[in-house]
Amino acid sequence: MKPIIQVKDVVFRYPGETEKPPVLDGAALEIEAGSFTVVLGRNGSGKSTLAKHLNGLLVPDEGHVLVDGMDTRDERKLFDVRRTVGLVFQNPDNQMVSAIVEDDVAFAPENLGLPPEEIRARVDEALRLVDMYDYRGHAPHLLSGGQKQRVAIAGVIAMRPRCIVLDEPTAMLDPAGRREVIGTVKRLCRENGITIVLITHHMNEAVGADKVFVMSRGRVISEGSPKTIFSDVEGLCAEGLAVPDTAELLFELGLAGLSFPGGALTVEECAQAIAAALK
Repeated sequence: MKPIIQVKDVVFRYPGETEKPPVLDGAALEIEAGSFTVVLGRNGSGKSTLAKHLNGLLVPDEGHVLVDGMDTRDERKLFDVRRTVGLVFQNPDNQMVSAIVEDDVAFAPENLGLPPEEIRARVDEALRLVDMYDYRGHAPHLLSGGQKQRVAIAGVIAMRPRCIVLDEPTAMLDPAGRREVIGTVKRLCRENGITIVLITHHMNEAVGADKVFVMSRGRVISEGSPKTIFSDVEGLCAEGLAVPDTAELLFELGLAGLSFPGGALTVEECAQAIAAALK
């Protein structure tokens, strides 16, 4: 599958931090079009800075980020880059600009200069895709955290990007809100073909991904399927990262002498593996 985003040996420091190690220090990865990709890393690993590079909000000091072949360092391409890749931030309140949900979702299409009938169609479509159409007349500040984040995602969808990057979108949410948001982005990928890049430190959110990248000290240190990544329990723990509860349970049972086939991650897979081992 063709990559929609290519990150090539990116080095980046924030202004005024020239004496410190770079936040990104040779980061390199490729995101396949139509995939659900997760980037993991503990705080300070560079994953949020990487997220801001994927739609040109930040540009590399060295190296290149290519979005559908467009270099984000080329200012002439920046508008097209940001129409291709939308970015959703951690705090949905930072993306709310209107007092009514549908007006908030309409903000970006209006700035594109689209005709009113096109804006109406995009707003309705986006709200339906995130299951928030019935709340279109509500005030955003009255919504739950998960609902606010879904409205923020709808605002990006209304731009009709081919890729959506979500920078720790569930960090401020309770478990119910996290389930709402992760279920929404998975559906957008699987049913609508939108490329999803999820930046997170919640390991369970990566279980259904097509590919997982693990970052540490500004570099990608491992990549692979969730089953491959989470089979290295000791390596992830050495990086200060946990693993999904199921993987940790099987690892601990393995230390106790039970033998399991690799790759059980979901609750159902974990239960089946334990039942088979006990036989």
